[in-house]
Amino acid sequence: MTDTIALIGAGAMGGAIGARLVATGTPLVVFDLDPAKIAPLVTAGATAAASAADAARNARAVILSLNAAHIVRAAVFGANGVATGAAPGTLIIDMSSIDPESTKALAADAAAKGLHWVDSPLSGGIPKAATGELTLMQGGAPEAVAAAQEILAHVASNQTRMGEAGAGQTTKLINQVLCGLGFMAVAEATALAEAAGVDVAMIPKALKGGRADSAILQEYMPRFASRDYRRTGRIDNMVKDLNGAADLARLTHTSMPLTALCAEIHRMLTAAGLGGEDQAALMEFFKGPNKELPQ
Repeated sequence: MTDTIALIGAGAMGGAIGARLVATGTPLVVFDLDPAKIAPLVTAGATAAASAADAARNARAVILSLNAAHIVRAAVFGANGVATGAAPGTLIIDMSSIDPESTKALAADAAAKGLHWVDSPLSGGIPKAATGELTLMQGGAPEAVAAAQEILAHVASNQTRMGEAGAGQTTKLINQVLCGLGFMAVAEATALAEAAGVDVAMIPKALKGGRADSAILQEYMPRFASRDYRRTGRIDNMVKDLNGAADLARLTHTSMPLTALCAEIHRMLTAAGLGGEDQAALMEFFKGPNKELPQ
């Protein structure tokens, strides 16, 4: 086994993680079903693999960055999957955002094959991956999480073990509830400020340090105001995560009325063809003629 790290999934987020690893000197071998997604990483210095099994062969650890639990399962336990090529004792770090129950099952199945599993979903998106400042919430055995944290030190500035397998994914769902509601609140406030004639560009500065301040306010209110829709995330991914939060709420008998409304608005935007757009496109929900204030 070498110091090589394997990356399975080189989409927008996986590609950003891979680029950061390569840039900071990590030997990286990468596999994606779409060869075009691998090309930029290969140009940067990574090695392309013919399958997930080939990527995992001789790798110290395997990072997964995929879109759904069934895709993670296929990539690891399917034909030519990670489990086929990985040596016993290999660490699998799942940076996908999937549901906690699926994660527990995946971790158990990995353990049965002598593989270690850490769920390590992230917050911060592509911009924070590029600067090595991701926030990671992790689940797994203490020694496995410690090994994962050492491997991911170049991509993350905040890593926290939350408990056993699935605890990281549970924490990510809580993160997404807060983010989903935060994006909606800032978009709505932007629309009100515009309609009332306040200089929206001044609001983040005016509120900085107060109780209403947040990373979302500082980053996204200017983007909402300028209709800057460049893609650093996807609305339909938020739908997936809020659906996961709803599933967990049902399982735990937790009432979440605001989250339910937030999810419905995201579903409406997805149905309108905006699912692939960034959260900044939430402003389309508030589109309409400006109305003069009542005298």
